[in-house]
Amino acid sequence: MLELPPLSLYVHIPWCVRKCPYCDFNSHEQQGPLPQQEYIRALCEDLDSDLDWVQGRRLNSIFIGGGTPSLFDASALSQLLQHIDRRIGISTRAEITLEANPGTAEADRFRDYYLSGINRLSIGIQSFNDDSLQRLGRIHDSGQAHKAVDLARQAGFDNINLDLMHGLPEQEAAAAMTDLDQAIAFEPEHISWYQLTIEPNTLFYRHRPPLPADNILESIQDLGSDRLAQAGYSQYEVSAFSRGARQSMHNLNYWCFGDYLGIGAGAHGKITQPEHDRILRSRKVKQPRHYLASQSGRKAESVEVEGEERALEFLLNTLRQPDGFPISQFEARTGLPFSHIGKRVEYLQQQGLLSSEDGFIRTTSRGYQLLNTVLEKFIDGPID
Repeated sequence: MLELPPLSLYVHIPWCVRKCPYCDFNSHEQQGPLPQQEYIRALCEDLDSDLDWVQGRRLNSIFIGGGTPSLFDASALSQLLQHIDRRIGISTRAEITLEANPGTAEADRFRDYYLSGINRLSIGIQSFNDDSLQRLGRIHDSGQAHKAVDLARQAGFDNINLDLMHGLPEQEAAAAMTDLDQAIAFEPEHISWYQLTIEPNTLFYRHRPPLPADNILESIQDLGSDRLAQAGYSQYEVSAFSRGARQSMHNLNYWCFGDYLGIGAGAHGKITQPEHDRILRSRKVKQPRHYLASQSGRKAESVEVEGEERALEFLLNTLRQPDGFPISQFEARTGLPFSHIGKRVEYLQQQGLLSSEDGFIRTTSRGYQLLNTVLEKFIDGPID
């Protein structure tokens, strides 16, 4: 039977100064003054329309992403957070994250963000190499990247994530390690370290840059994982590394198949309704101008996640974690008996790709390296 999981909130702010050539997010280059007050008003209305989905829960985490949310003033974000707290309630231990770019204009606001109640900063460094930054279309340089981290500490943030990419155009392993070493030197609580991928509907997809060969990518991955472990960072998801207990609460909720509301242009949500034995996914109106102008609700669609989809979505998320998932969590968050996937789990155990111990299902070290292969076995259907 379905149980009600923890609840998070994702807030999407879709504007940025310049669209990066690798970015496939719902982001739009700023044209003229930002409609901050109009958008905050729309976000508050959007939140109010989703209140029936809260079901008595308080928010354990809030993630303000984009786009470049740090283009908004702290006063505007403070107004939004106050509305969220009044209408839903924010846990006193909630993690409230803001994505920020290292550009000078945004970094100057870090102190004000901290005072507004934001307690975690995720800084989009991507690289400390000026040539790489230029090829990635970033508007900051390495000096601004270093300064941004220093300013974040001076502002009071004791929970900082640095976003860093590898496998950049023509990047060698040594250059990738230099980037990683510079990130580690700042001793951030969290590092998101992920490979550049070429996505459809991006400039890089239409004009593909020269990427490193597979053997170089494998070398970067192996060297980087070792470097992070030696520096005291534990890998708790494919591209997420934390020190101590500083995992991202918000992302952990995604990866544990928790619930989340999504407000803002194009934002997605996932909600469990135990009394109706259903899980719903929602999406809001995508274009900012349509989102702002909407008078009849901002929900573009709401669809039910059926049984087979529930199992697959649960596995697609939870197996990204080396620690896997407890069997009881599978049953509580999908509403399905473990026997629904039992034969496939047993087959993958026989192949040395999954392990079952103390009520947990985990990938083996080999299975984690071949995660896509593991997941494909669940997509392919039942195993006789």
